[in-house]
Amino acid sequence: MTAHEPAQDCTLCPRLTAFRQDNQAAYPDFHNGPVPAFGDIGARLLVVGLAPGLKGANRTARPFTGDYAGDLLYPSLIDAGFARGTYGAHPGDGLELADCRITNAVRCVPPANKPTGDEAKTCRPFLVAEIAAMANLQALLALGRFAHEAVIRTFGLRQKDYAFGHGAMHQLPNGLLLADSYHCSRYNVNTNRLTAEMFADVLAALSDRMGD
Repeated sequence: MTAHEPAQDCTLCPRLTAFRQDNQAAYPDFHNGPVPAFGDIGARLLVVGLAPGLKGANRTARPFTGDYAGDLLYPSLIDAGFARGTYGAHPGDGLELADCRITNAVRCVPPANKPTGDEAKTCRPFLVAEIAAMANLQALLALGRFAHEAVIRTFGLRQKDYAFGHGAMHQLPNGLLLADSYHCSRYNVNTNRLTAEMFADVLAALSDRMGD
């Protein structure tokens, strides 16, 4: 365990701990624990999601792997040059991130895919430590409002100064760039709130801003 990764048996959030214990009984072959970040700590881009999905990352132990959101996220990252290989929806698919790392604002799966604000606050020190450990970090991509707000709070900034909006780009006082996108959730994709083209546009703009 490092400062930016919770222990496998982390008990900081009572509700999430109880839910994990229930899942350990119901799905004994799942990871059922805090999901570690994926990608090189030396990457320039950090993608921040909401929390692991019950039968996605909570099962596979890799962010967005095995759930609906990964079906859009990973192929899009490949197309944008932030990943290489083929996404096979399992950790052994050989997919590699390129100058990119992926984590979640809350590391354990929450009931109904909805972490609370208190759970995000409790888990925030791990995100703070992770960002601090990324010596080459230039930009963050927040997937959804919850992740955006977690990042803003991580830097001690005021939400009203950095409003969430799909495609928004925020230059932060510390020199980092924060890009926003709607979350790659099943609901957002199925309702066309987020299309593959919309997500590709955000990644392309982010790549342009980061430069070579």
